[in-house]
Amino acid sequence: MRLYGLIGWPLGHSFSKQYFSEKFEREGIRNARYDQFPLEKIADLPALMAQNPEILGLNVTIPYKESVIPFLHDLDDTARTVGAVNCIKVIDNQQLVGYNSDVVGFEKSLVRWLKDEDLRSLEGLILGTGGASKAVAYVLKKLGIPFKFVSRNPKAENEINYKELEHWGKHSQTSTLLINATPIGTFPRIAEMPPVPPDFFISGMFVYDLIYNPAETLLLREAKSRGCTVKNGLEMLELQAEAAWEIWQKPDYWTCTLKN
Repeated sequence: MRLYGLIGWPLGHSFSKQYFSEKFEREGIRNARYDQFPLEKIADLPALMAQNPEILGLNVTIPYKESVIPFLHDLDDTARTVGAVNCIKVIDNQQLVGYNSDVVGFEKSLVRWLKDEDLRSLEGLILGTGGASKAVAYVLKKLGIPFKFVSRNPKAENEINYKELEHWGKHSQTSTLLINATPIGTFPRIAEMPPVPPDFFISGMFVYDLIYNPAETLLLREAKSRGCTVKNGLEMLELQAEAAWEIWQKPDYWTCTLKN
C-alpha cells in the first residue's frame, strides 16, 4: 500500500485526508491511502518514518513548515529560498526532500482571482511571519507586488504592527491586498480574528484569508460587510494538493543534490 499523509499539530481543522481520499476514489487510484499523522512535536518525525516505511510523501501544516527543515535531507530551490516546506517526498533509503507547493497553489489562485486587476497597482499586507507568510511573500515578490508583513511584535524593516493599520486604507495611494497567513480564526476557534483595527477595511480592498475551515472566517465577514472583495483558501488548498501529488508521482521531479 502506497501511503501518504499530513503532519502537523493539531489536525482537526484539515480537509486534506478527505480531499485525497475522494481524489483516489474519483480517479481510480488503487493501492494508495492518505492518513493524518498528528505530531505533538516535530522531533517525532524520524520515529514516524521508522514506524511507517511505506510512506512515500507527506504534507506539512502548522506549526511545522519551518521547524521541519532540519529533519530533511535536502530542499528544492524554491523551498530553500522561501525558508518553509509544506510537502515532503520520500526517495531512496527514506531520504526526505522538502518542497513548497503552497507557492504554486497561492500564485495560481491569486492570479485567477485578480485576473482583471493591474497587479502593479496593488500593495500587499501579509498578516503573520510564519511559514505560510513566507510562501505568500515569495509569490508577491515574483508578481511585482510590494508588501509588508504585519506582526504583533515587528522586528524587521519591512514589518509593521497591527496598530499601524488604523489609518492605512485612508492614506494609501494604491489598492490594498490583505492576506491572512495566520491560523487565527481556524475551526474550532471561529469567533477569533487577527487584531486588525475596526476602521481598517474600506471598500475596494482585496482580502484573501488562507484559512478554508470555516469557509467564511470572521475576518472575511468583517471585510465583506465593509465592501471589500474577499476570498478564502479552499482553492489554494486544492491547487497545492495537486502540486504535491505531482511531486510525489513524477520520478524525475526531484533534481536536488543530496547533502553529504
